[in-house]
Amino acid sequence: MLVAGETSGDVLGAGLMDALVSLSPVPLRFSGVGGPEMEARGIQSIFPMSDIAVMGPREIIPRLPLIFRRIWQTVRHAVDQKPDIVVVIDSPEFTHMVAKRIAKRAPGIPIVDYVLPSVWAWRQGRARAMKKYIRRVLALLPFEPRFLKSVGVDCDYVGHPAIERLPEAGSGVRFRQARGITPDSPLLLVLPGSRINEVKHLIDVFGDVVRRIADEMPGLHIVIPAVSHVRPLIEAAVKEWDVTVEIIGGEDEKRAAFDAATAALAASGTVSLELALARVPMVIAYRAEVVVGWFALNVLKIPSVVLVNLILDRPSVQEFLHSRCTSENLAEGLLPLLSDTAARRQAIADLDEVRMRMGIGGESPNIRAAKAVLELL
Repeated sequence: MLVAGETSGDVLGAGLMDALVSLSPVPLRFSGVGGPEMEARGIQSIFPMSDIAVMGPREIIPRLPLIFRRIWQTVRHAVDQKPDIVVVIDSPEFTHMVAKRIAKRAPGIPIVDYVLPSVWAWRQGRARAMKKYIRRVLALLPFEPRFLKSVGVDCDYVGHPAIERLPEAGSGVRFRQARGITPDSPLLLVLPGSRINEVKHLIDVFGDVVRRIADEMPGLHIVIPAVSHVRPLIEAAVKEWDVTVEIIGGEDEKRAAFDAATAALAASGTVSLELALARVPMVIAYRAEVVVGWFALNVLKIPSVVLVNLILDRPSVQEFLHSRCTSENLAEGLLPLLSDTAARRQAIADLDEVRMRMGIGGESPNIRAAKAVLELL
């Protein structure tokens, strides 16, 4: 039985199903909750996944009665069907409520958690509580097993989906050739985020950074990968930059741009890991409302918000958060990464270490995850 609560979990679940079918020595039958990707592989979802795929208090609060009905419906399905194993996938606010209730009513069913909630960042007590109802965690990040085992939770590192989204070999060369950009010309990626509020907080300071660097590097090329719902906001802002900027869309173009880039200026988030795996030196920025900023500085239990630094367990990537997120600081951090300097060479060496720790070139995350599930099964 698989339980996914949103689109990213549906994709992970589909990949896991493919790998399980390919590796299992016996036929498998699936049930549970999933979206179109998992349904295409044989799950008849017991209700539409869209019922629970909501984010933020404004969406969640009006739907709480429905969400709680779906929680109990999922629990009853597990108790009635008695699956040999349950895998809950991401969406911890839903899936962990389901897992706790299944464990209480059917303690003989082993439950696997695929994608650890960020308990290492701010809710470390929750990790200890997980061992009461989770048999094994499938971790996306290589430092997570060490943390979980310290609180008594079994955990296997299987790898992050970003490992499967590496740029195609040679795509960066073709990207530059199509635009007449010579191999030695600096190309700066600007990634102000994928959420509207995120972009609003960063786009002006990023514009100031771009102007500062362009003044010092006349041959600089600027590329902004943008998802469709924030593209109009970015297009309106860059008109004021007085610098030539190319805005691109689509996953293939984005990956090619990563392969072509000299360095990147990016909002904090998963994109830092994608840049690292593509070997793009970067500087990370983050700004938010006062309350969110206070939370980040006072509640988070980690030395960095950049996954690269957490994986390496040292401050490799410079991060400028809240009051330190100024155009002067960001430009000063970026300039050494845009030419052949000792700082750039060290950054690339660090990113190669990240790639090694993440298991680039080894088995795919889907295969590793399936082996860990089948071992319990």
